[in-house]
Amino acid sequence: MIEDVFRREWSRVLASLVGFLGDFDLAEEAAQEAFAVAAERWPRDGVPRHPVAWLVTTGRNLAIDRLRRARTLSVKYQLLHHDSAASHMDDIDLDDSTITDERLELIFTCCHPALATEAQVALTLRALGGLSTAEIARAFLVSEDTMKRRLTRAKTKIKATAIPFAVPADRNLPDRLSAVLAVIYLIFTEGYTDRPELAAEAIRLGRLLVELMPDESEAHGLLALMLLHESRRAARVLDGELIPLAEQDRSLHDRAKIDAGRAALDRALGLHSTTGPYVLQAAIASLQSEHEIDWPQVELLYQRLEQLTASPIVTLNRAVAIAESGAPDRALELVDSLALDGYRYLHSTRAELLRRLGRTEAAHEAYTRALSLTVTDPERRLLERRRSELPRS
Repeated sequence: MIEDVFRREWSRVLASLVGFLGDFDLAEEAAQEAFAVAAERWPRDGVPRHPVAWLVTTGRNLAIDRLRRARTLSVKYQLLHHDSAASHMDDIDLDDSTITDERLELIFTCCHPALATEAQVALTLRALGGLSTAEIARAFLVSEDTMKRRLTRAKTKIKATAIPFAVPADRNLPDRLSAVLAVIYLIFTEGYTDRPELAAEAIRLGRLLVELMPDESEAHGLLALMLLHESRRAARVLDGELIPLAEQDRSLHDRAKIDAGRAALDRALGLHSTTGPYVLQAAIASLQSEHEIDWPQVELLYQRLEQLTASPIVTLNRAVAIAESGAPDRALELVDSLALDGYRYLHSTRAELLRRLGRTEAAHEAYTRALSLTVTDPERRLLERRRSELPRS
């Protein structure tokens, strides 16, 4: 039971304590101690009627005791001491609904642009996901000490630069929301290949964001995009080899995730706001979930996305759609115009186009170049098979 409450409510408890205490480290310590007390008391005394209120109030009282023991006589202590008289750990009669939900403020604090991207990601997983330092370190393939230093630097910078615990002003919200969405999507992409638990955490964060910002179309678009991609997980790798979309067994696609993704996309499109990049990508992913893919429509959406982002990677994906529409020669011209020599998918895409055009020797060279850049075993096995299947000259 306590594990379920921790998973569901950690971020809400922490956000409430950060808002109350104004100190990220103190709030995190208080939240951890509150859950530890719950783990001791609840099995014996039963779960309280309002577990969130119990945890927040317990955490507040523990923080006050910590400050008192440290003989803190600052204004902060006086304010906390004055407020604490209203409730004590053994006399809690608060409804969970009376506890202010400040998770949105916590999200924007963790994803503040003053923090490095890797710090934003780590802090988001720690604060909103409740993942331990060791779990985050394993997910991003770094040592626990490295991740601990990363989290410490982030929290120190929040305090030193007085990063506000607040939702940005309306005029700043679009830029700041873009950073939040990018962090969540980065978490998803890190887990998409072979770390399903990390991808699942990103989707959970996406659901939390749309719950807190129900009128933001891009939040719904990101959730839709992640669900639609995740629906293919069971079909993406077979016997240790990556399976391209065109060759996947679509009976293995998760229909529940596809339906949920399309529902989120419909919600995004129904908000009558400007169509953003995540909504466009979700629309593309939805089309690609059909048994018969409308590649000209996919190309059109990529063209709109390209105009919006000016990203050469989007252009590369548009080239794939052009090839699937029956024009591999035109697609190859587009690919060869891109300055993405260090990007492995440029070379694997180019190799496939050259193979289709019968240019065997050039395709072999392109597959070899892609293999030199590939970092995952499933992709490597696919490319090696493709290269071995080329006709011998």
